Amino acid sequence: MEPVNVRGLTIGSGRPKIAVPVLGKTREALLAEAEQVKSVPADLAEWRVDWFAQWLDRTALLETGAALRAALGDLPILATFRTAAEGGQQEISKKDYVNLIQTLAASGVADMVDIEVFTAGEDVTSLIRSCHQAGTLALLSSHDFARTPEDDEMADRLIWMDGLGADLSKLAVMPHNSEDVLALLSATGRVAKQARRPIVTMSMGGLGTVSRLAGEVFGSAITFGSAARASAPGQVPAGQLAEILALLELN
Repeated sequence: MEPVNVRGLTIGSGRPKIAVPVLGKTREALLAEAEQVKSVPADLAEWRVDWFAQWLDRTALLETGAALRAALGDLPILATFRTAAEGGQQEISKKDYVNLIQTLAASGVADMVDIEVFTAGEDVTSLIRSCHQAGTLALLSSHDFARTPEDDEMADRLIWMDGLGADLSKLAVMPHNSEDVLALLSATGRVAKQARRPIVTMSMGGLGTVSRLAGEVFGSAITFGSAARASAPGQVPAGQLAEILALLELN
């Protein structure tokens, strides 16, 4: 696996890097949360664009993004529009989704852009290309809030996303028992040994919390912790997360 470097941060080597979401619905709320992110041990910030009330207003989006970039300084930013179908806040048409990803990729705000592989569909490779042409990393993602697929299915999905040209590939699933969590960790360990670029995996909810902590052992390169608010079930406060990762760090 070849690590990814962004603003001096190496993702895919050493302990998992901590991403902390900013979820403000307004510019003022977003910038207030950015200050909270700076007060916790975050390695990168995830701007959840689907929470921003003016996401359809391109001017407001870009101006707010520029203000967020200035507020966070050199902290890398992952821009994410999580669709309602994959656990996010907004319904969006395919056309609007593609246009939004292209806008975020070219904005100069984001260092990485999340692309939902199934939402993008046949446009996924062109969106990855748009990111790369703008000097932005492409993180392909897939979320299942209803179940945990079979071990082989999860492994195949990660390998497929990696093969599409992703700079990072992310898979999040919902467990119903401990066997589901073990299946996610097993698939992660297998794929981490053969993926071209870093992978990011998690088993959601309280049952899956261990998957957010054991990334260095199994091969998940990023884990998500909260500052002001959690953006997904099972997120651990970033301060506690950093302490636990330090205890588990491999020497």
